[in-house]
Amino acid sequence: MVKPSKKLKKVFLILGITGLVYAGFRYLLPLVIPFLAAYIVALGLKPSAHWLHCRLKIRWKGRQKYLPVGIIGGAELILAAGMLGAAAYWGIWRLCKELVLISDSLPEWIGMLDVWLTENCHRIEHIFHLNPDCLVVLMRDMLSGLSDSIKKAMMPFLMENSMAILEGVSEFMIKCVLFFLAAILSLEEMEELKRRRDNSIFWKEYAMIGERLASAGKAYLKTQGSTLFLTILICMAGLWLMGNPYYIVLGIAIGVLDALPVLGTGTVFLPWAVFCAVNGNWGRAGGLVGIYLICYFLREFMEARIMGNEIGLTPLESLVSIYVGWQLFGFWGFILGPIGLILIEDIIAACEGRENGKTEGSPVDNSEKMA
Repeated sequence: MVKPSKKLKKVFLILGITGLVYAGFRYLLPLVIPFLAAYIVALGLKPSAHWLHCRLKIRWKGRQKYLPVGIIGGAELILAAGMLGAAAYWGIWRLCKELVLISDSLPEWIGMLDVWLTENCHRIEHIFHLNPDCLVVLMRDMLSGLSDSIKKAMMPFLMENSMAILEGVSEFMIKCVLFFLAAILSLEEMEELKRRRDNSIFWKEYAMIGERLASAGKAYLKTQGSTLFLTILICMAGLWLMGNPYYIVLGIAIGVLDALPVLGTGTVFLPWAVFCAVNGNWGRAGGLVGIYLICYFLREFMEARIMGNEIGLTPLESLVSIYVGWQLFGFWGFILGPIGLILIEDIIAACEGRENGKTEGSPVDNSEKMA
């Protein structure tokens, strides 16, 4: 029987490892992600929790007792959640305040849109010698029909998805409780978990995968987090300098939109700039294009520098992996795509290294046996 060639083995190896990584991300990761996130948070809480554990003592019946690490870590976690909740409350309050301003200005905007559409319809009627107000009546009928269609579609949508929303909220609350308990237990059993990992026959694989996941996750979160933060700041600052009263809401919305694949700041700024230019407001149009260019080059620079330097992916590899991950896993593919590509490359390199090591070592082993 003819042995498979080296190239064929490489193809089978790539396909097999790619399939295993995909199956792990698709079926295993959703089951363990709350516990994985809890373990990562426990690692972050460990230094401060152990420092407080060694210094907080309680005298009970003439004996000194230390507070459990899990209780200290749980208190720190609750404190951090409270701080994040306060920040979120302030942000939501600010957003609601600007939404109220938007709702107050909405009738004025609708009136301005009506005047603009009417003027352009009259202009087209004059150019093509159409009957007066025929396009105006047609446009108003279209907008009225669109409004009625939206109203009719909204009620069935809300009725059909209300239970799904309640189920999603319940599932989220359960996962939060699991995450909290798992973080406390991970702090308590951290040393035991490390001992089991070090004594396992797969400790090298655990170390390699854990190291790469940590470096890839850190680099990706650092890239996306810093890019998102800077994009929001640039958008808010630019809109504020242009005198837009809704710079906070628009800045946050455009920054979040920029984090999505395919979409970006240009989805908002470019049509907005074209609309301003059509109306003769060239200064505002130039300002919007300038904000878009700054955000675009910022993202390109950040992704190329951080992703390329810290995890070894080129900008093209990062783009391809993000797109493939988005197609396979949806929103979470932004993270899983680059991490999956890194794992596939590392596991293939490790397997090839072992195979080459065995191949090179086999003559020596045979000669020693013959001797």
